[in-house]
Amino acid sequence: MLSILYLMIPLALLFVTVAVAIFFLAVRSGQFDDLEGPAHRILDDDDPSATDKPPVIQAKESDPKRDRGG
Repeated sequence: MLSILYLMIPLALLFVTVAVAIFFLAVRSGQFDDLEGPAHRILDDDDPSATDKPPVIQAKESDPKRDRGG
């Protein structure tokens, strides 16, 4: 049982070191510079095609056999 600790503790330290390194790389690359911008940008309607008329949904013609239940 004690021998597994000799494996698990270094693995845990390795995982923590890798996670901290990835976090600092993300911070250095500017990943967390603007946290609110994308949330506000999605509310702005800059797409000119979005101001066009909504698409027309055409109803399918009904089948007379289906309407009669037969």
